[in-house]
Amino acid sequence: MNNAASRGARQCQVIVNADDFGLHPAVNQAVEKAFSEGVLTSTSLMVGAPAAADAIAIGHRLPELAVGLHVVLVDGASILPKERIPTLVDDEGRFRNQMVKDGVRFFVLPHVRQQLKAEIEAQFDAFRASGLKLDHVNTHKHFHLHPTLFSLILEAGKRHGMKAMRLPRTRPTPIGLRPWVSLMASRLDRAGIAHNDDMVGLAESGSFDESAVLKAIENLRPGVTEMYFHPATLSGSAISASMPNYRHGAELAALLSERVRDALERLGGRRITYGSLAATP
Repeated sequence: MNNAASRGARQCQVIVNADDFGLHPAVNQAVEKAFSEGVLTSTSLMVGAPAAADAIAIGHRLPELAVGLHVVLVDGASILPKERIPTLVDDEGRFRNQMVKDGVRFFVLPHVRQQLKAEIEAQFDAFRASGLKLDHVNTHKHFHLHPTLFSLILEAGKRHGMKAMRLPRTRPTPIGLRPWVSLMASRLDRAGIAHNDDMVGLAESGSFDESAVLKAIENLRPGVTEMYFHPATLSGSAISASMPNYRHGAELAALLSERVRDALERLGGRRITYGSLAATP
């Protein structure tokens, strides 16, 4: 029995997700196409992004597309005005792209944590106001690996009906992160929040093309794996100045690839959503 067939016999379940829904009309177009014509099962919405209204309209037009909240606390626009969160955003109301520096401030400054709490709550409120069903929660650039942000999002999520969250566990997990990622999984389990077992696409962010996806499928482990993408009909800095080398179009092509669809079907498992995972006893 070959590797793919063996893994299929042990039931691989795959969540195929697109991040940054709402960031740009070209992202929204790609998400709609990848869901309607490709293998995409879900997407994660940036509620404060420039094209969020268009993304929400697509979500209502495609009720089978599972939509989650992509909490943005770095390199993006806030929901609250600068007056409410002055230590978090610049004069244009955007979070800085200084994760290490900000991460230290989150740990040591209580007033910063209060502003974070308010902004996270506002993003959950904005998602609820969209009228979309909350499928899952994750964060831009996986910032919920930060213990403070993870705790604040978990707390807010419970109040807002969060049923599932992305666990940023890659294989192999960096040695320094293993204890914390395991603790994250335990805390989610204790809270009754569904999560994936593995995640694929981090090392390939911006370049998760057909060949990389086929290789990832061949090496999937039994259990629930989220494969996440950044598709768009344009690429690189046309989508965001912070993504100059991203090949968004190649990632869209992978989601539309018949070879990728066939490889997933040969697994013998299922393409699922976080919502269906959360509904499983």
